Amino acid sequence: MEQEEDRYRAPALDKGLDILELLAGIDGGLTQAEIAKHLGRSPNEFYRMLDRLVRRGYVTRIDGDRYSLTLKLFGLAQSHAPVRRLVSFATPFMRDLAEKTLQANQLSVFDRGSVVVVAQQEAPSYWGISIRVGSNISLYDTGSGHVLLAFRPQEERLMMINEYSRSTEHPTVEKEFFDRLDQISERGYEMMPSLQTAGVYNLSAPILSPDGRAIAALTVPFITLVNTPQAPDITGTLELLTWTARQLSELTGTDGKSAE
Repeated sequence: MEQEEDRYRAPALDKGLDILELLAGIDGGLTQAEIAKHLGRSPNEFYRMLDRLVRRGYVTRIDGDRYSLTLKLFGLAQSHAPVRRLVSFATPFMRDLAEKTLQANQLSVFDRGSVVVVAQQEAPSYWGISIRVGSNISLYDTGSGHVLLAFRPQEERLMMINEYSRSTEHPTVEKEFFDRLDQISERGYEMMPSLQTAGVYNLSAPILSPDGRAIAALTVPFITLVNTPQAPDITGTLELLTWTARQLSELTGTDGKSAE
């Protein structure tokens, strides 16, 4: 198997991808020498590659000798037609949901081993929890990840977990986790305390394809607004969320119910 992989290696391409993946996780950029140190290579190996990445617009030079990622890759991802159409359809619904709940909300999809936030709507008031578009979030301990897994057949769940596990650290997946996914599928949504932010509840509902598979997760990171008595409570917010997800599911040709 290793010999088969080596047969199709493209060292120059690998080098360029190594640079992009490294810079994607760095704020403030890196010098050529720092890039080489991170990747365990000689600085001279990266001069031509960095020059080409700069000329093609994927990388920019800052402060004279530092290299930083541009937004070109983000723009390419946003131009992906199915995601673009989904976001276009979902945006007015997400805006309406934010106005009615006074909470922020976001739309996430599973794409090539990652759970990615593809759209987000700010809360209409001055206070709310939001996640940057383009962020990668956990498949295992977020409402969005749970919903994306729950509304898939078991075989597809395992494929998603394996694909996700190749790109990130992951815990051992116990039987209890799959039992929870079955419960989510049965009740039609996930409601769980945030494992990242105290005082926040993740309310997540699926946007379903005609065959009942989740193509996206719509999530409200719910916070109690103590100074806004007209704001819906968590139960009212969950009802508005699931109604909105059903409306979006209807746009895909399904009634919002999981396929048998």
